[in-house]
Amino acid sequence: MTDRWPELDYGGWRETCSALHLYLQIVGKYRLAHSPWLNHSWNATFYVTPLGLSTSSIPDGDDIEITFDLHSHRVVGTNGEGRSEAFALGPMTVAQFHSAFVGLVRSLGGDPSFNGTPNEVPMPVPFEEDHRDRPYDREAVERCHQALKSIDRVFKAFRTSFLGKSSPVHLFWGALDLAVTRFSGRRAPLHAGGIPSLPDDVAREAYDREVSSAGFWPGGNGIDYPAFYAYAYPAPEGFRGSEVEPREAFWHETLSEFVLPYDAVRTSDDPDAALMAFLTSTYAAAADRGSWDRDLLDCSHGRPKIVRTPDAAVVETAPAPRGVIEREDSHSKGRYRLIVDGIEAEMTYSRAGTDLIIIDHTDVPSALRGRRIGERLVQQAVEDARAEGVSILPLCPFAKAQIERHPEWQDVLSR
Repeated sequence: MTDRWPELDYGGWRETCSALHLYLQIVGKYRLAHSPWLNHSWNATFYVTPLGLSTSSIPDGDDIEITFDLHSHRVVGTNGEGRSEAFALGPMTVAQFHSAFVGLVRSLGGDPSFNGTPNEVPMPVPFEEDHRDRPYDREAVERCHQALKSIDRVFKAFRTSFLGKSSPVHLFWGALDLAVTRFSGRRAPLHAGGIPSLPDDVAREAYDREVSSAGFWPGGNGIDYPAFYAYAYPAPEGFRGSEVEPREAFWHETLSEFVLPYDAVRTSDDPDAALMAFLTSTYAAAADRGSWDRDLLDCSHGRPKIVRTPDAAVVETAPAPRGVIEREDSHSKGRYRLIVDGIEAEMTYSRAGTDLIIIDHTDVPSALRGRRIGERLVQQAVEDARAEGVSILPLCPFAKAQIERHPEWQDVLSR
């Protein structure tokens, strides 16, 4: 069975990672040069696929898509006429990669014109002039791709619990980070710029709205190990002092961001839950301290084939019916359920460590609404949390609203 969270030894594949970073910049700059500007540079990114990383369709010639196939270790170009061209990834110079890529685009009927100098790297050398031999560690590349697939899956699940403006889960080739960003809906102060090898107008446009952003670096960017990060712009007062999950996460003074080492996630009992706890707790810190309208913006995590319940349909006023609330619990997930007249209502949660549960979804079927069933489920979770000495993080908007209406329940809230 494939290791979904493989070991990533950044020191062992640093040079290959640096080479791959520059190769992605070359292709990314080609996409940037031919795609209409989309807010926050979203027109220039890559997307994780089962095979590797893809640009999606680029409006050049009869449309061209470029894929880094990290299984067969090739760069593959496909155009709208159904033709494909490819060249192998392996030990080479950046100049050789640049030349091969320019030839691939031309053979597909495209225009290989784009900026020829790297961004966001120290001492950038124009691609055509970079003749230093670069290694290519195939196994390390495959491990990184496997990690990116696992991270992409969790990031996408996290994205489903937000109703406001949110970025796709995408890979920026500037800093080589897989990222997902949420927006408060409010304007932000003008960014100061000054990011090395990045035009100020690009940085300022990227941060012209308030954001809470999280991502993953394979290494570099001020740290010598793979890690997750989370930040807010502008950072609200007290953000850096917020308590976040899991316990291995910390505030990095130099980067001014929360950082969670990849190894802390990989070696945890439930890597998906550990990463989700980091994403949800850092977002909650940014949104709560920044006074985001979470009642309007947040929702429960999406599930296959389950339509989100509209906010207007969760108001409950009638007396609660009788019935016994049942609880199903495991080391990582659980749920409360109540069956009334043969119809089941439920509230689900995830465990983030031993002392925090995250309520992520409440589902009261339409036939049971108006009977205070959801309120009973939340109350039961509060009572159990007190008995077990754990805290609750209510990411489900309904559960959050219920706890806000009951000050006597708020002693169990995660602070």
